Amino acid sequence: MQETLERNGLLLIIVILITIAVGGLVQIVPLHTIENTIEKVEGMRPYTPLELKGRGIYVREGCYLCHSQMIRPFRDEVERYGHYSLAAESMYDHPFQWGSKRTGPDLARVGGKYSNAWHSAHIADPRSVVPESIMPGYPFMVGRELSTTGLQAEMEVLRVVGVPYTDDMIANAMADLQAQANPDMGDAEAMAGRYPKAGAGDFDGDPSKITEMDALVAYLQVLGTMVDTTSYQVGPDGR
Repeated sequence: MQETLERNGLLLIIVILITIAVGGLVQIVPLHTIENTIEKVEGMRPYTPLELKGRGIYVREGCYLCHSQMIRPFRDEVERYGHYSLAAESMYDHPFQWGSKRTGPDLARVGGKYSNAWHSAHIADPRSVVPESIMPGYPFMVGRELSTTGLQAEMEVLRVVGVPYTDDMIANAMADLQAQANPDMGDAEAMAGRYPKAGAGDFDGDPSKITEMDALVAYLQVLGTMVDTTSYQVGPDGR
């Protein structure tokens, strides 16, 4: 068969076109059934304004280059990192932080695993809490005030691509950001009403100002905490 294809140029072209067509259909058809293939889960919500800014810093600093946010359905992964990732957990991520490169551990369920103080110390000086760490330090985040320029516009753009930010959420973006970073600066109860399970408090140890460290730690602390994974059974093979 191979020799026949190599000797017949027209036949080879036809086979190549058929192969490309099949491959294209495999990629395109699932896009038209995505509403049926993503499992519905309870608890998912858009990121709070503070978490959203923290996610932007996470992407800006290239954290995704060393840390994936996708626990695969295999026993060794589940035993180390927790319940395997559900597709719906990334439904509001643009872009999502999946991947296969892990110089450091997967962070899909790092939320609540460590204290705010631990995260702040680890980000500023990784070896102060993990002596063998090869992660670079980001001490400048400790005192750098968080820029909120374009926050509402960013939320409006995300709404266009499917993130369910309401007019109320967008109008109260700054108030909610301040209330989450320092409940004394705003209405934390109203913020929690718009964003259930959102943690509020001083994330970086300095309540006098809202810093990039506040935002990044707030983002890390929410990862993997929105969905109650105990309702999803994990079998002996990790599935």
